[in-house]
Amino acid sequence: MKGLTHHLRAAWKKPDVARIRELMVEWRKQKVVEKIDKPTRLDRARSLGYKAKKGFVLARVRVLRGGRKRPKPNKGRRSKRTTNKKVLKMSYKWIAEGRASNKFPNLEVLNSYYLAKDGKHYFYEVILLDASRPEIKSDKNVKFITKPTNKNRTQRGLTSAGKKSRGLRSKNPMNKSRPSVRAGKRRGK
Repeated sequence: MKGLTHHLRAAWKKPDVARIRELMVEWRKQKVVEKIDKPTRLDRARSLGYKAKKGFVLARVRVLRGGRKRPKPNKGRRSKRTTNKKVLKMSYKWIAEGRASNKFPNLEVLNSYYLAKDGKHYFYEVILLDASRPEIKSDKNVKFITKPTNKNRTQRGLTSAGKKSRGLRSKNPMNKSRPSVRAGKRRGK
């Protein structure tokens, strides 16, 4: 006999397109970073550490798709600023986590997961924690977030999405990204 989580995961592998479209119409009318009561994908949220108790906060984030174009300068000759495309090394997911973190400065980002995308936007849900709450300090699975070394994890690229974008998933000794791209260049590798 299979449980609820198994069936939820199976349903999200092939979601109902019409229902997702309806949801996205609603989401587009809301703020870019919207605090929500319950996770849209319960199975994914639970697998990433979410629990329905005090100290856990969920936020839905909308991120614009497409290249990040620089504004065109209106004066002078500036060759470096007239490029068509600005390529960030940050993934959309990492950007979504950063925006949620900026919106709620007293909370720390635990993780995030993908919801949907349309022609213009990506939608993510970000799990945030209030490190000052006793419920979080006593939970053995997430109490690591209360340490001072985990302050502003998103801005320093310490979340899962940040580490993936920085190329730190592989622990191969030949990986030139460790401990960071700049450190690799300083060592001359």
